[in-house]
Amino acid sequence: MHRPRRNRKSAAIRNMVAETHLGVEHLIYPLFLVEGSNKKIEISSLPNMYRWSLDLLLKEVETCVSLGIHTFVLFPVVDESKKDEIASYSYASDNFYLEAIRQLKEHFPHIELMSDVAMDPYSSDGHDGLVKDGEILNDETLPILGKMSLSQAQAGIDIIGPSDMMDGRVGYIRELLDLEGYTQTSIMSYSAKYASAFYGPFRDALDSAPKHGDKKTYQMNPANKREALIEASLDAEEGADMLMVKPALAYLDVIHLLKENFDLPITAYNVSGEYAMVHAAAQKGWLDYDSIMLESLLSIKRAGADGILTYFAKDFAQLKKDA
Repeated sequence: MHRPRRNRKSAAIRNMVAETHLGVEHLIYPLFLVEGSNKKIEISSLPNMYRWSLDLLLKEVETCVSLGIHTFVLFPVVDESKKDEIASYSYASDNFYLEAIRQLKEHFPHIELMSDVAMDPYSSDGHDGLVKDGEILNDETLPILGKMSLSQAQAGIDIIGPSDMMDGRVGYIRELLDLEGYTQTSIMSYSAKYASAFYGPFRDALDSAPKHGDKKTYQMNPANKREALIEASLDAEEGADMLMVKPALAYLDVIHLLKENFDLPITAYNVSGEYAMVHAAAQKGWLDYDSIMLESLLSIKRAGADGILTYFAKDFAQLKKDA
């Protein structure tokens, strides 16, 4: 009689035959940047996450690096006074986000720093693309995303992260970066980004919710899976270096689908709503925070994600260090 339990009878054996391995090196930690100095502003819907001014953000990154986190994604919190219809502040010479990239790379040259490329943090409309007469214009958005990406590359960003879901933007950005000599700047494309209800806390953090309408004409329908293959195929053909699925937990099947069909690394975004739910349940005493965090991240890795963007990264790293 075959007894599979024999391979589960001790921690040593379970660890030896484990099929999935998750380490700090697989995680990307999101950070929120605000203009000014000496600012550490709590985000109420994202427990233990903050809006940081650059001076304090440098100290936070130093702490994270000491825990073994070496890859970060940076999101800007832009004042309404700097927003306009064409997101011009996104590539302005005095943009505090671009200055933060420069200083972070100067202080920590060995970290990998990923950007966010979309109009919504800088747009007075709150949409990822250019709005005219209530319509989000695709092709007219691409030059704006191109300027944004080039400015970030010039500031020293390692990985461009187009999160806008405009058709053709990966190819446009890749061609522009190569033309300007930034052939080593990577693109981690948000390939399968769904029109999800799990983004609420993130939009609170950035004050970037759409002023009108929704994002369903450019973000993917949660009902669709095969469509993700179309999006990912286009991004791969256009020069993406990595393909992302967002959100992660509700779309584990999509992560697995892309992993099975592409040779490029697959990443996944364990988004704000997924993180906030665990905290809320743990605060009520309904779930054990550490156990759910580990199981959630492991499930994303098991589904096929090579890298995971997650707000759990620092807690995970601390837990590993204390073990």
